[in-house]
Amino acid sequence: MRIMECIGRVTLAKWDPALQGATWKLAVPLKHSGLLGAVAGRTEPVVVYDELGAGPGSLMAVTESAEASTPFYPNSKPIDAYNAALLDQVSVS
Repeated sequence: MRIMECIGRVTLAKWDPALQGATWKLAVPLKHSGLLGAVAGRTEPVVVYDELGAGPGSLMAVTESAEASTPFYPNSKPIDAYNAALLDQVSVS
């Protein structure tokens, strides 16, 4: 699981019917320095399946890879990243 910051919304023209009811967000994974506010602490953006309603600037706890579809077990959804939680505050020392 990684902490990511939502930077926008993705609009799809076509999608798998199993993905009905959620939105897709564009998010950047944050390294330690990114959590402290440094631009250099951001990496390449990722498209994230979001059912929680993250908006631009929201911090999200994102699961990736095979674990991203675990919340939908026993059903299967074709996703690579899932917003598991919205974070109110992150403390870094």
